[in-house]
Amino acid sequence: MVGGTPIREGDIKNYPHEEWTRPFQYSVTAGTAYSKFLDGLKSGKIYGTYCSKCGHVFVPPKMYCPYCFKPVDGWVEVKDEGTVITAVVSYISATREPLKEPRVVGVIKLDVPGKEFSEHRFPGIMHYLCVDPEDVKSMKVFGMRVKARWKPANQRTGSVLDIECFEPVR
Repeated sequence: MVGGTPIREGDIKNYPHEEWTRPFQYSVTAGTAYSKFLDGLKSGKIYGTYCSKCGHVFVPPKMYCPYCFKPVDGWVEVKDEGTVITAVVSYISATREPLKEPRVVGVIKLDVPGKEFSEHRFPGIMHYLCVDPEDVKSMKVFGMRVKARWKPANQRTGSVLDIECFEPVR
């Protein structure tokens, strides 16, 4: 390591630090774009926005194009099917605890219907893939066609986890 000294996990207690014990309360709103996106997920639909100037489709949606800095032109319902662009096998949870079983996380370029979107650019949505971790290690998953596995309608809450995972199209 250049310019520093590595710290072992056990040494952290020996350094001055401050612990916060006061609970913080706050309110957060999803805003216009995410509210429509989350409502769509609850009803089994995936909504995005698009910029006709640069051809990007955004899922989750954005209100302004981060590429050409203008307001997006509108909404589009994208399909719940697409192609795996990249994937990794994760052995730790989102909260940094070790997982009992590894999870596969991938970036999926979802299909966008309509002739006007035939040449669209879509950065992709990151989500869980229901595939064997060995398929990632052997590179079988790259370019794979996948489809969303939705929770039953009565169990959806308007969360990205209403899509349990993306599984291979058979």
